[in-house]
Amino acid sequence: MTSIREAIRRFVTPPASIPAGTYHFQAPPDALLPYRLHLRIEPDGHGVLIVNASTVLHLNSTAAEYAYHIVQQTQKDQAVRTIASRYRINRTHARQDFEDFIDRIDELIHTPDLDPVAYLNFDRHAPYSQEISAPYRLDCALTYTLPVGSNPENAPTKRVERELSTSEWETILDKSWNAGIPHIIFTGGEPTLREDLPELIQYAESLGQVSGLLTDGLRFADPAYLETILQTGLDHIMIDFQLDNLQAEAALQNVLSADISLVAHLTITPGNTARASMCIERFAQMGLEAISISAVSPDMNETLTALHNQASDLGLSLVWDLAVPYSAFNPIAMEVVEDQVFEGAGKAWLYVEPDGDVLPAQGINRVLGNLLRDPWEVVWSQAKSTYTKTG
Repeated sequence: MTSIREAIRRFVTPPASIPAGTYHFQAPPDALLPYRLHLRIEPDGHGVLIVNASTVLHLNSTAAEYAYHIVQQTQKDQAVRTIASRYRINRTHARQDFEDFIDRIDELIHTPDLDPVAYLNFDRHAPYSQEISAPYRLDCALTYTLPVGSNPENAPTKRVERELSTSEWETILDKSWNAGIPHIIFTGGEPTLREDLPELIQYAESLGQVSGLLTDGLRFADPAYLETILQTGLDHIMIDFQLDNLQAEAALQNVLSADISLVAHLTITPGNTARASMCIERFAQMGLEAISISAVSPDMNETLTALHNQASDLGLSLVWDLAVPYSAFNPIAMEVVEDQVFEGAGKAWLYVEPDGDVLPAQGINRVLGNLLRDPWEVVWSQAKSTYTKTG
């Protein structure tokens, strides 16, 4: 017979917290809509949910617990009892909150072409404010090779003596996935010059990672090549739009016609401001939904603000947190203060060079280790030391 003391203990003691780790669910083959969920729970309880290997949802601890019960397929009544007990709320309130969360996740599952990082009005922690077990994103510079005719100074080849092979990059993707990194961006140089790019995107997809591509997009003027890339499971594309290249608009239009999330990036210089303004108007006419804009110098902040306002007035979403092109007009390099890492670098994301060396971010030449040769724990320890000292 249960003692009064034991009954009281059970009543006042909340359920055990959700264990930190990575959890998976895949709908059965006979489901009306096949889908996949990957959930990463951090030691402090907040989490990252990946829906269909295409959308990364950042969750506070309450939402992370709801997601845990969905991924674990907890029977609804049991989940409601647990939630009500933990948060000291009545079961009717707990059920309403849980069912509302399920509805919003269902919306994500059924909505194609979402941005790669979404919040869907969920409460969440301020960016970069929490201790995390691994970055949210890994930017992989597959090559520093540039298209014929490009200025060779636009890529930092002086630091890199060789490029990793396909199998070596797959090893790095394995390490990143096992560490809990949900989002990969393939960049360069020009990554479409790597003939194994489709294979590497497909490999990331097979692991369950969200994958993006940062490219000048010019090879997408060829519909056959674009279709090859789309068949890999790629989730989003950022095109570094070349204002002076006649192929650029045709390539952009091809991608706009495809079934994939797309952002166009413009780098503003003193000589191209007027053309950039006209280009933003053209983007809106073409049906583009999202744009990223940077400038070559802080002296152009007023111009940059005006172009941001123009894009917003035209209904274009402004993207701030994806990787940007590595070029002579590197918007990250101009933000780096001596021995200081800007917010998010080395924490929310890391950057891997073509030879496997890991930097806090593109343009910050502080090697944290080599992800091919060194254990992940060593690289991440160095990264945490960097942002602890300088963040």
